[in-house]
Amino acid sequence: MINQLHGIEDAQTLAEAIVDTIHEPFIVLDAQFRVLAASRSFYETFEVDPEHTIGSLLYGLGDGQWDIPALRVLMETIIPEKTAMDGFEVDHDFPGVGHRVMLLNARKVLYETSSDATILLAFTDITARRAIEMEKEELLEKTEDLLRKNRVLLQELQHRVANSLQIIASILMLKARIVTSEETRHHLEDAHQRVMSVAAVQSHLHAMGGVEQIEVGPYLTQLCASLGSSMIGDDQPIALKVIADHGMIGSDKAVSVGLIVTELVINAVKYAFPITKPDALVYVTYESQGPDWKLIVSDNGVGKTNSDTATTPGGLGTIIVKALVQQLDAHMEVVSAATGMSVSITRAPIETWMPNAA
Repeated sequence: MINQLHGIEDAQTLAEAIVDTIHEPFIVLDAQFRVLAASRSFYETFEVDPEHTIGSLLYGLGDGQWDIPALRVLMETIIPEKTAMDGFEVDHDFPGVGHRVMLLNARKVLYETSSDATILLAFTDITARRAIEMEKEELLEKTEDLLRKNRVLLQELQHRVANSLQIIASILMLKARIVTSEETRHHLEDAHQRVMSVAAVQSHLHAMGGVEQIEVGPYLTQLCASLGSSMIGDDQPIALKVIADHGMIGSDKAVSVGLIVTELVINAVKYAFPITKPDALVYVTYESQGPDWKLIVSDNGVGKTNSDTATTPGGLGTIIVKALVQQLDAHMEVVSAATGMSVSITRAPIETWMPNAA
């Protein structure tokens, strides 16, 4: 406990010393809003002097520059009702000082031995802070505007790519119909099929909004549904099923994965079932653990014998798949038997994988 002051003069001396040592602008008012005391910081900040401040009405300071509507609301309406207010913002242009944004903290002090009241008013200059906040808001608006423009440009680019792929596919098919060479026709139809595969992958990625990370399950499900509707006829019903976890993959890698699945599914639908098979099935499975993942495309078709696999160099589809697997820094394993074929694409070794469902 500190010793009690000896008298009123000592208390007044202490109060004046406290006011004068406060770093922020600070004033003491009587009940009629006349200035009883002010801190040195108040005089320096608002460029006024004690001679024209002490005893003056708050609203008359600086030739009336303090006659601010917001300040009147605080002093004459809020303080009488609440006796205290924190963070009351005043935005004003002070002559000779310039534009300032101030946070006002006010306290009304009541005394037990007197009906008089004293009002303490402290100012915090947040002009610089508000300027930074406005700059950030403007920068955010500009950034959002640039992102909107980029999205529009991306959509336009995607539409143009899709249109270009359709044009190329149409030209290839037209050429395939008019050539006389069976070998040339086969190559043109094969090229047409690959262009349509790229178009299908591009279309499904575009439908997902062009985000950086894509959930693999819905992506492969939609892609395979599209492949099934375009390739599987009523004369040879083939079930095409997708099982995938909730793994995510970058949109750039999703293009390669989509093209691999497209090539392998097309190959299975075209060649795995040369005769009608009641339970014909093509399975696409995907599992991931962190950055590692494994993709399996399998079927229960006729498969290939070891001698067939050894003597067949592989077509354009095989070459494309091998190139894409290498691009993904993965490795491929093909298992084929009379009961079907399974192609596994592994990004990295993982201890436990879902079993081949074929």
